[in-house]
Amino acid sequence: MNRAARHPFVVPLLVLTLALNGCGRTPTKPDRTPVATFVVPANTNAIDAANAVLFRAMSLVGTPYHFGGNTPNSGFDCSGLVTYIFRDAASVTLPRQSATMGAIPGRELSRRQLQSGDLVFFAGGRAISHVGVYVGENQFVHAPNSGGTVRLDNINGAWWKDHFVYGKRVFR
Repeated sequence: MNRAARHPFVVPLLVLTLALNGCGRTPTKPDRTPVATFVVPANTNAIDAANAVLFRAMSLVGTPYHFGGNTPNSGFDCSGLVTYIFRDAASVTLPRQSATMGAIPGRELSRRQLQSGDLVFFAGGRAISHVGVYVGENQFVHAPNSGGTVRLDNINGAWWKDHFVYGKRVFR
């Protein structure tokens, strides 16, 4: 007598097990990594937009730092400053967080390749943690820390040159 005949429930149990194994698996979770998107209006002239960003950034020097702030009235943190400048000066919508902003499409630029209006990214550890706007002549505008103000700093300064990760050009 064969095994299936001795144990008539084996075959149906095996079929049920295989069916449930395929259906009962936990589905693979979709990637929830934030997609770094940004919108540049189609009719944007790159030179005019970069100049508008440059002048708007410079006009905000001296505005108080405020964690989570994103307007001149409330003060700015670094990414709030950058999103405000690009939205106000060039109608460009950028992601709100510096790390997500750093993932926007585009070539990563070295310090030597930077042009006015480019984004500059810094990391205190492994991940992007700070962003500013390059204005030219090795200077960038940013909102550095609590208790401070939006200011102009040299990208080749002691801390900044050691923590610079890359730049990104929004206007091509």
